[in-house]
Amino acid sequence: MPKYPKALWLLIIGMVINVMGASFLWPLNMIYIHQELGKSLSVAGLVLMMNSGAGVIGNLIGGRLFDRIGGYKTIVLGISITMTSAFTLAFFHSFNYYVVLLICIGFGSGMTFPSMYAMAGTVWPEGGRKAFNSIYVAQNFGIAVGAALGGLVASIRFDYVFFANGFMFFIFFLVAFFGYRGMQGEAIDTAQQTNVFDQKTLIANKSRFKALLILCIGFVISWIAYSQWPSTISVHTQSLGISLQQYSLIWTVNGALIVLGQPLISGMINKWFHTLKGQIYFGLGVFMVSFFVLAQAEVFSVFVVAMIILTIGEMFVWPAVPTIAHQLAPKGKAGFYQGVVNSIAQGGRMVGPLLGGIVVDIYGMQVLFYGLMLMFLIGFVSTYFYDRHLEEGIVKKEMKAS
Repeated sequence: MPKYPKALWLLIIGMVINVMGASFLWPLNMIYIHQELGKSLSVAGLVLMMNSGAGVIGNLIGGRLFDRIGGYKTIVLGISITMTSAFTLAFFHSFNYYVVLLICIGFGSGMTFPSMYAMAGTVWPEGGRKAFNSIYVAQNFGIAVGAALGGLVASIRFDYVFFANGFMFFIFFLVAFFGYRGMQGEAIDTAQQTNVFDQKTLIANKSRFKALLILCIGFVISWIAYSQWPSTISVHTQSLGISLQQYSLIWTVNGALIVLGQPLISGMINKWFHTLKGQIYFGLGVFMVSFFVLAQAEVFSVFVVAMIILTIGEMFVWPAVPTIAHQLAPKGKAGFYQGVVNSIAQGGRMVGPLLGGIVVDIYGMQVLFYGLMLMFLIGFVSTYFYDRHLEEGIVKKEMKAS
């Protein structure tokens, strides 16, 4: 196990607490809006789309703020917005309040995540993929614990979920406020900003940013597919008689496998996958298999198998993209590039529930599953072409899976 610096451990702990709090609520959002508030799947998808849309804006603003004022101030500001909104939601959760406060939570969370990833890269630059993978693992450990507890709490009384959600955000606020104070990130100075705009650097930076956007085509498709699990698939499981506790347990399996499966995945990457591009190819293929299994699922055990396969795929794809973004980012743009990656992911989570809800309402679940399998093919193409025009020997040689 690599020896992580103390600053990275603080980021890991903060990420676990933050995501644990969020996971009390987000896997249950679609179910709550559809069953408790009596709205259709399409309306529920629209609400989640607005939540993710606010997250897209928050990610872009958070990434820019990281580069300008540092990670500490950006994270404290973001979690303050999230915490305040979550506690308000605990007392006011009729439909109108739910929509507005879910948008605020999406915006505040969006501000926080790019700074967490960007700070991981700056506090341990020599860690490479390992720095980003550690944040990813922490994120999913939080999902595993939070989703399991959220389902348990919801089975007692759904209102308690909102209070648990706000309390965990408060704990994260304390960790960030006292623990991240000296962890400013890399706010860029005026001299560096001037240098960014010389002609040669501008051309190189444009090439890097274009490469990032091409890569993110496959990334957003992956998230559109992945977002079906807490949206259309969650409701689908309910229609099949699978309980809330069982559904939450599926997410616990997801998070637990990510944490416990790291030695196996690291061994596979070191032995067989020597580039981040190859890592993404394999992950996309595994995603396709998982949705094929989903198309056959009618009982709880098959949904668990599909989630296990999906989890293997995400362990290859999710850490690889922010790692590439960090390697592509010019000096002083680490926060912005992580903001773009996180906003793209949020974009997938934004479009996914609405798109999935509409497809299911009109055509049914089977059409959705097989359609998503075909969409993954676009990801293979974008991954193949993203680095075609990068400057040889400066960036392309860095895109290693280690």
